[in-house]
Amino acid sequence: MDLRFTSEQERFRAEVRDWLEAHVPSASRGTGPLPSLDTAEGFEAHRAWERVMYDARWSVVSWPEEFGGRGAGLLEWIIFEEEYYRARAPTRVGQNGIFLLAPTVFEFGTPEQKARYLPAMASGEEIWCQGWSEPDAGSDLAAIRSRATLTTGAPGAGTEGDRWVLNGQKTWCSRGAFADWIFGLFRSDPDAERHRGLTYFLVPMDSPGVTVRPIAQLDGETGFAEVFFEDVEVPAGQVLGGVGEGWKVAMATAGSERGLSLRSPARYTEAAARLVELYRRQAEADPGRAGRHADDVARAVIDAEAYRLQTYWTVTRVLDGGGVGPEASMNKLFWSETDLAIQSTALALLGEEAEMLGDDSRPPPWLDGFLFALAGPIYAGTNEIQRNVVAERVLGLPRA
Repeated sequence: MDLRFTSEQERFRAEVRDWLEAHVPSASRGTGPLPSLDTAEGFEAHRAWERVMYDARWSVVSWPEEFGGRGAGLLEWIIFEEEYYRARAPTRVGQNGIFLLAPTVFEFGTPEQKARYLPAMASGEEIWCQGWSEPDAGSDLAAIRSRATLTTGAPGAGTEGDRWVLNGQKTWCSRGAFADWIFGLFRSDPDAERHRGLTYFLVPMDSPGVTVRPIAQLDGETGFAEVFFEDVEVPAGQVLGGVGEGWKVAMATAGSERGLSLRSPARYTEAAARLVELYRRQAEADPGRAGRHADDVARAVIDAEAYRLQTYWTVTRVLDGGGVGPEASMNKLFWSETDLAIQSTALALLGEEAEMLGDDSRPPPWLDGFLFALAGPIYAGTNEIQRNVVAERVLGLPRA
């Protein structure tokens, strides 16, 4: 693995950096920071930011040009992510679509589906939420009970006249309170084995029979939602992948969620750099307290850098024709626990200062980051489940 960038890649980095410095919303330009994306106002402000990036062809740099990208490679994507986090640009409100669903559409979607969904996803015109977890089926995705029933169209209409009727409930749908579309799994064959008989659907959130109930987070904002389906009709053309092939399609999405796409290393290397800045400030004000956490700060920097290097190794393997595979579960374990360690160390350095609210009564950045990091070992498949995957599918250990 060669960690040196080519001159062309360095030019790409400079172009990214210049554009972000000129366009990222900031107080100095009177354009930011944007309101929380877990509010209606903030959601639309972040959607508008996605459009700004899309118009400049920065929203999805690694996608083909026909879908709004630049046709860049994975290494260029990592470079973009590094610069994006360095600039402290807004959280990507469209991340469920861009980082999770899109790779699955590229792999399993028809040409018509790619043309229909990808450009609107890249521009922020349509924001997606994920409809997997159910009240009694969280990490055990194969236990879902929401069902899909096929109704045949008029005689001679063929599959174009076929429609599915969806019933059930999804919960912990990130971005679900304000999203335009949901992608999710439904049981299309109730008599099939657990991992079989599942189908992956794409559903507009304004469909008749869809009810959205926002879920308040610890900070009171609605980052999640429960979504109820009552006789919701979906055309056959909104099935992604084959009927009954939902498990395979969903595992491709899960691989993106746990592997390369959702959590780029820049998220953690930049957080670790800010932690070092905080340590230096606190060491001047309270050297005794700061000194007690010096090893934790060093460990955070080392772990963030290790994740960055491991990601480059994974990208190199993919570029050589390999895949991510079950090793994605190791990724998920590492980035979720690294994030929590960075945020926890920051709170320990700050002491009681960490709990002081700002003028807007919102938690300060490190506390806000800590509250979100608490969810890391849970979403994208709990870490307990990921350890089982690593034990069985990576290490080859017998099932307990």
